[in-house]
Amino acid sequence: MAKRNFHDGPGPSQRQLRVGELIRRTLSEILARGDIHDPELNRLSVTVGEVRTSPDLKVATAYVLPLGGTGREDVIALLARNQGPLRRSIGRKLSLKYAPELRFRIDETFDKLDETRRLFSQETVRRDIED
Repeated sequence: MAKRNFHDGPGPSQRQLRVGELIRRTLSEILARGDIHDPELNRLSVTVGEVRTSPDLKVATAYVLPLGGTGREDVIALLARNQGPLRRSIGRKLSLKYAPELRFRIDETFDKLDETRRLFSQETVRRDIED
């Protein structure tokens, strides 16, 4: 069976989008307030750009980026190490039937945005756009 990715099919449902945004906000608040008792994690500033949920809402993938973009692998490892407490905190704050399993990935949106800006600043591209 072929593995489906986020872009296959009709896309996420309104429920998936709504729950993903609730989880994103809650996770951001938990990290900003330092609610998790891990000094290494609390020392970092982490941006939660997006949370995508599975259709059954049992898995939530959070796309994160550390402030400044450095130490990406360390942030993913720290978040994965604290997945249990983060999951419990989200479960307590949101009234979901199941607290979703949390997965963490690096948010590459900003890298793609920088690359897009670089491409648009090239003389040949600017010339084509202006014509």
